[in-house]
Amino acid sequence: MKELELKYGCNPNQKPSRIYMENGELPIKVLCGRPGYINFLDAFNGWQLVSELKKATGLPAATSFKHVSPAGAAVGLPLSDVEKKIYWVDDMDIEFTPLANAYARARGADRMSSFGDFISLSDVCDVATAKIIKREVSDGVIAPGYEPEALEILKQKKNGNYNVIEIDQNYVPEAIERKQVFGITFEQGRNELKIDEHFFDNVVTENKEIPESAKRDLAISMITLKYTQSNSVCFVKDGQAIGIGAGQQSRVHCTRLAGSKADNWWLRQCPKVLELPFLDSIRRADRDNAIDLYIGEDYMDVLADGAWENIFKVKPEVFTREEKRAWLDKNTNVALGSDAFFPFGDNIERAHKSGVKYVAQPGGSIRDDNVIATCNKYDMAMAFTGIRLFHH
Repeated sequence: MKELELKYGCNPNQKPSRIYMENGELPIKVLCGRPGYINFLDAFNGWQLVSELKKATGLPAATSFKHVSPAGAAVGLPLSDVEKKIYWVDDMDIEFTPLANAYARARGADRMSSFGDFISLSDVCDVATAKIIKREVSDGVIAPGYEPEALEILKQKKNGNYNVIEIDQNYVPEAIERKQVFGITFEQGRNELKIDEHFFDNVVTENKEIPESAKRDLAISMITLKYTQSNSVCFVKDGQAIGIGAGQQSRVHCTRLAGSKADNWWLRQCPKVLELPFLDSIRRADRDNAIDLYIGEDYMDVLADGAWENIFKVKPEVFTREEKRAWLDKNTNVALGSDAFFPFGDNIERAHKSGVKYVAQPGGSIRDDNVIATCNKYDMAMAFTGIRLFHH
């Protein structure tokens, strides 16, 4: 198959639409559904991301994409009991395989952003992973293959219209990539940069200690950024992205956005949040929305009289600013990556509030000394990679 006609482009009025190969055949098979233009943009970006995570870490990887940027990305490390609960999989009677763990973590880190995601999996989709996918609101999945039972489970979604794509894992794209904007063709060499443990050898801070686990997390952050719309910043902890800030014009706004997502991920693990007395009839998506409001500044939207009765069995106490700060101070050893240099130390000041201990960024700002000094103030270890990772 050299080309595949699509229903429409980014919007319904953008017709005709297709994907096609100028040379050779498309490296994909559509096993179910009818993926659209944006679905394929998410699928192909996500596939590159998880393929590189697998190569860099040796672990199965998954990502949850929305609007051509990852909402979450993770490798297949085991889930704690608390993580199972905040990702809404604690009630599932399944064997949590490494791939299932990877997707639960990728989907669960920022459930608000992952709602209606497109999924990319580095490995053949197994039954456990398919069962997690089946219960979530999602547009589709791409993987190098599917176990027969897993494929049948996925085909049941959306009344048989769920998008399931199989990709040839041996496909190698051409070295030159092109796209058109305003009728004008842009051409560049593909970003084939390999990110491994040596990517972080140039440590420029007084603290030179970056353990292997932190190098893994920094690699996850940089590979995630490689496929995130710039400007972008990524917080990672224990093998998963916990906060991604994408597409902001100001880098400190990226850091604030990603940091607020990382904070929300950590606040969801506080016993006060874990023990919220939800009504039994509340759906997972509504619980996600309620938790997001409860831990934020608009908590009265769910605690006001006439509102809480529709969500909770008993009215919860306010989660005070002091309580939240005390809990956030317990989050430590977070890794932070940036796709371009930090121009000011304010980014590091914000990162410190979210438990960042390890930083990787290209360096090269005229204020590098200020950024380094700010890291030294908090005993952070920071590596200069010398490589920018813009993606548009």
